[in-house]
Amino acid sequence: MEMQRMGTEVTGAIEKQIQILLADDHEVVRQGTRMLLEKQPDLHVCGEARNGREAVALAQKLKPDIAVLDVEMPELNGLEATRQIKKLLPEIEILIFTGHEEEQLVHDVFQAGARSYIVKTDVSQHLVTAVRALAKHRTFFTSKISEIVFSRYLGGGGTAAGEEPASGRLTAREREIVQLLAEGRSNKEVASALGISVKTGETHRASIMRKLGLGTFSDLVRYAIRNKIIQA
Repeated sequence: MEMQRMGTEVTGAIEKQIQILLADDHEVVRQGTRMLLEKQPDLHVCGEARNGREAVALAQKLKPDIAVLDVEMPELNGLEATRQIKKLLPEIEILIFTGHEEEQLVHDVFQAGARSYIVKTDVSQHLVTAVRALAKHRTFFTSKISEIVFSRYLGGGGTAAGEEPASGRLTAREREIVQLLAEGRSNKEVASALGISVKTGETHRASIMRKLGLGTFSDLVRYAIRNKIIQA
């Protein structure tokens, strides 16, 4: 029986494979995750990205069924990549896999539009099940993540009444700029990466510092680390 690249022959019929975009800045992790997924005949990794910006571009090009994104990636983190992909291609389901399980991060991930959140230590046990659930447009998260989600819901949210998280005051473009600056990019490099003028980039930077009440570049880096925009 001949196996076709884009479909698996099942009882005489062609069953379309689930197309998956995989994004992680660690090649070993990508390779291991790809091997895990492609052991299943109904799953196919159609593309790999090393950072969030590549993931957004590949999502537009390949239009996968599911994007599996790490949170901590250079240039554009998984949270921002999720927001951009869902805005451009809302039909793509997003699965976040990460080494972190902080309550605020879990909340931010689902607010950004992801429908599944898997901690990397649970990948071998739950990733395939999660991908298949997302292919049917169903949410999936482990019991531990479920506890975090529902405890926050039952508690009425995680911030004080009338208080907005600092990250919520920034636009999507400003969050991108924070990440690039915190990674050590110059104003010229930031402008080039985002396709804007250096002057516009400098205006954004000044606005960010003012909004967040930050005085120095070191304050900006600490903010980026604290809010999981970059990895310490």
